[in-house]
Parts: sequence; structure tokens; C-alpha cells
Amino acid sequence: MILEIQKIDVQKVYAETDENGKNLLQKLFDKSIFETKITDKVKSFEDACKVLGLNYSLSPHFYTADEIAYLKLKVIVKALNEGWTPDWSDDEEHKYYPWFDLEKGFVLYDVAYYFTLTSVSSRLCFKSRELAEYAANQFLDLYKSFMVIA
Repeated sequence: MILEIQKIDVQKVYAETDENGKNLLQKLFDKSIFETKITDKVKSFEDACKVLGLNYSLSPHFYTADEIAYLKLKVIVKALNEGWTPDWSDDEEHKYYPWFDLEKGFVLYDVAYYFTLTSVSSRLCFKSRELAEYAANQFLDLYKSFMVIA
């Protein structure tokens, strides 16, 4: 008897099971099917919270819209960077962040320690250009809420 299982179904079960279940699935299937890119896991603020194991709620009664957007972006950036934090004492390490020209759209710049002019908090920088581009496109509305005061 042949049993056919879709890869996506195995990945869903893997994501929702405990450590014992994960160990069993890793014995039954090639480990490479469980490896996913962080950009596949983080499509929303809620996804970022799940990746980091956070139960985060932000009340508009206590925060303004730009403060909520900033707090959400901090969580998203932390999740996308997967534990990486910028080393500002290392001028060889590149740090990336989205740069927005409100009239032209999204532009990307990278920053090194020796040139730290920025209008974006260092907490919102990424370890790679690809992650910065992804965040700029995926979370554009949050960046707009953070940067534009209504």
C-alpha cells in the first residue's frame, strides 16, 4: 500500500506539534522539508509574535498609531533577523534598512558604522538587503503609519 502525503501538509503538522512530534516527523521524513525561510513564516505581526513566542497586544487607548506601528515593526524586525543584532562597533558589518522617499516610494540604503546618518531607528535594521526589501514591501502600511504623522 502506498500512502501519499503532500509536503505542505507535513509542514503544517510539524509547525503545530510539540517536540516529540517534531522528532518523530524528522525520523520519518527528510529534514530538508522542514526548513523554511523566515520570510515564509513572517507575513504579519501575528506571525512574528508566533515565531518569537510572544503574546503581544497593543491597545490604541495607550499608544498613538505611530507608536503602535513602531512597536510592531520592532517585533517583526526581531523575528526576521532570527537572533541577529547589529554590532555598531563593527564598521565592516553592513546593516540594512528600508528608506522611503514619500514621493517616489521605497528605496534601499545600507549603512556602515562610519556613516550613521539615519532617520530610522537602529532597532529597525536588517542583517541582509533581501530582508530589508521584503519588510519594506510586506509591511509598507506599518512603515507608513510609523513615519507619517496624520
